[in-house]
Amino acid sequence: MSQPMRQIVVSVNGTEQQADVPDDMHLLEFLRETLGLTGTKCGCGYGACGACTVLLDGTPVRACTTHLSRAEGKSVETIEGLARDGQLSPIQQAFLEHEAFQCGFCTPGMILEVCGFLARLDGRVPEQAEVRQALRQHLCRCGSYQRIVAAVISAATKQSRSA
Repeated sequence: MSQPMRQIVVSVNGTEQQADVPDDMHLLEFLRETLGLTGTKCGCGYGACGACTVLLDGTPVRACTTHLSRAEGKSVETIEGLARDGQLSPIQQAFLEHEAFQCGFCTPGMILEVCGFLARLDGRVPEQAEVRQALRQHLCRCGSYQRIVAAVISAATKQSRSA
């Protein structure tokens, strides 16, 4: 028996996307399988590791547990949408400069979480404890946490200077 389908319209990385999708599709499946945006990773499949984090109208969400219907008519930003005109975002650049990753599997989700976190700070540079708290639900199997925290503070500092 075939699954019921529905048409979805969602903006992904600034481009409106329309597709006929199964009623029970999650955002992660849509991004990876329908749109071919494989930067968003499936780590655990139930929202515990953070690897699948994307921004939904600027708010970090776990794409593996977010039903696609929640994205209807909204804006989704993935790791692929952060760079502009061939230039990495300040957060991406800071992760690179601080070598804040090893295998890189968790990195896209962490970077998107950091985007949402820094936006909420409105230009204020966070303390290390605040960064750790913001990323407490993200798992890095390589243990790059010290460099990740340094990268976040570096990116926040650069953003506050340019504001």
